[in-house]
Amino acid sequence: MSSAIDARAVTETASSTKELRNLYYVRFAFAVIWAVLIMLTASTLNPAGIALLVIYPLFDVAAAVIDFRSSGTTRPRAPLYLNMALSLLTAIGLAVAVTSGMPSVLRVWGAWAITAGIVQLIVAILRYRLGGQWAMILSGGVSVIAGSSFILMAGGPKASVSGISGYAVLGGIFFLISAIRLHRLAAKAN
Repeated sequence: MSSAIDARAVTETASSTKELRNLYYVRFAFAVIWAVLIMLTASTLNPAGIALLVIYPLFDVAAAVIDFRSSGTTRPRAPLYLNMALSLLTAIGLAVAVTSGMPSVLRVWGAWAITAGIVQLIVAILRYRLGGQWAMILSGGVSVIAGSSFILMAGGPKASVSGISGYAVLGGIFFLISAIRLHRLAAKAN
């Protein structure tokens, strides 16, 4: 009986690792495409830029839902629920903040980057045994620092979304590194 349970756990972990890897690849592609679009459209708070600002945290909600559904026993339930709630609140907060201007947008984005970074750190530490999570740990730390800089930038004379696009690309690169690392670990296991 024990070997059947162990075999099932190994199979479930392998499946969830593959799905997590694929999700990381999608998150990388989304981040890069989003960053390019935000740079092209959001020099001011226009309808396209506003839509893109709100879409990013909504995409994060969708990614967290997919992560939650696919990660099986490797899923850290509470942090993923918290991530979904924070991202949904951020989308709402951004939709409201755009009416007050770029400094308000940067404050909301910064608060989200800080809190999401902390949650990402927790999730990555809880998943460390899967491998490929060191980049997610770094990404969470960078997110906390970047979020603080967005809040500070909001009080300055040159508040813009250019820093947000760089933040998205860097986060995407961390997802890509984790996906590649998970891919290599899976190849070694087979």
